[in-house]
Amino acid sequence: MSIKILALGGDGIGPEVVDSGLQVLEAIAGTISLKIDIGEDLLHGAAWDAHSTFIRPETIRAAHESDALLVGAVGGPKWDHITVDGGPEEQDGLMKLRHELEVFTSLRRARAYDPLLSRTPFRPEVVRNSDVMVVRELCGGAMFSDTRGIDGTDKNRRAYDLNEYTEVEIARFARIGFEVARRRRGKLLSVDKANVFMAGKLWREVVQEIGANEFPDVALTHFFTDNAAYQLSCRPGDFDVILADNLFGDILSDQSAAISGSLGMLPSACLSHLSAGGRSEKPAIYEPVHGSAPDIAGTGVANPIAAILSVAMLLEYSAAERESARKIEAAVASTLEAGFATPDLGGTNTTQEITNEVIRQVLRA
Repeated sequence: MSIKILALGGDGIGPEVVDSGLQVLEAIAGTISLKIDIGEDLLHGAAWDAHSTFIRPETIRAAHESDALLVGAVGGPKWDHITVDGGPEEQDGLMKLRHELEVFTSLRRARAYDPLLSRTPFRPEVVRNSDVMVVRELCGGAMFSDTRGIDGTDKNRRAYDLNEYTEVEIARFARIGFEVARRRRGKLLSVDKANVFMAGKLWREVVQEIGANEFPDVALTHFFTDNAAYQLSCRPGDFDVILADNLFGDILSDQSAAISGSLGMLPSACLSHLSAGGRSEKPAIYEPVHGSAPDIAGTGVANPIAAILSVAMLLEYSAAERESARKIEAAVASTLEAGFATPDLGGTNTTQEITNEVIRQVLRA
C-alpha cells in the first residue's frame, strides 16, 4: 500500500516539528511495508517571502492530489500586518487550504500523561486518565463570514462578524462527531449558546435530531458553552467527545491542552468525512495545534510531540493503519515515562532527542 503526503512546514518552529513527524512516519512505514511518497512546499509566511502570496495555486492543486497533508504552524509578527483582497480565508494560507479542501471538521485530542501531571493546573487525582476529543467545526461561523467589517465615524465605530450556520453545515459536522464518539466511549457533549443566539438554537435542534435518529447508541448531552468550560476545568475525566462550532471549539480545544500540560502535546486531524473502517478517500490535514513560536525557532528545543501524534492520526484516518497509530501513541507515552521532555515540559531535551527516542520506542514495540 502507498500513501501520497504533502508536507508544508509553515513558519517558525513549523518546519522543525514537521521534520520530526516525517522521521517517525518513515520509521514506522518501514515496519509495515507502507510506501510513502512525500512532497514538500511552502505555506503562509514562508510562501509570502518566496512568492508574495500566502498559498500558491500550485500548492492547492498538489493538496487536492494528495492523500494527506502534514502541516506545521503558520504565522508570526513578520506577516501579521499584511492584508490582501478577499475574505478572511485569503488572509491566512492555512485557512485558505482548509477552505479549498473543505475539511470542515477538526479532531483535537488532549490526554493526561502521568509524568506530566505536575505540569497541569489540576490535582493529580482530578486529571489522571483524562482523554478528551474536541471536535471543532472548521469552515463556517463567524470566522468565515463575508458579513463583517468596521464602519462608522471616529469615536462612533461599529464592528460586526456574522455567526451563521446552515442546517446542512451543522448536520454534516455533527455526524462526524457522533461517529468519533461511537468509536471511543460513546459519550458526546454538544456545546452552544442556545439561550441567547439563534445560531445556537438551530445548532441544538439539528444535533438533537441527528443523535436521536442516527446515533441512538451514543449518549448525547447539551451544555451551554460557558458551563462546559467551567465543568471541563473541574472534572476533565468525565468528558469524552465535545462537539463545538468554530469559535467555541477554538477556545475549548486550547483549554483542553491544560490536561496534557502543554499546547505542544496536542495533535489534530482536519477531515471532510470519516471513513467507515478503511482509509480516507479525500485529502485530510494533520497539524499540531500549537503556534509558530518564532522566539524559539531554530534553537532546536521545540516540542515535536504534537506533530508526531498528528502523524499517528494520519495513519489512523488516512491510511487505515490503526495499529501503527497506537504504536506511535504508546511510544510517545514511553518516551515521557523515560524522563524525556523539552523545555515547555520542564525538561532539557532537544527536538531531535525526543524524536530519536520516539523512533527507538516505535521500533522496539
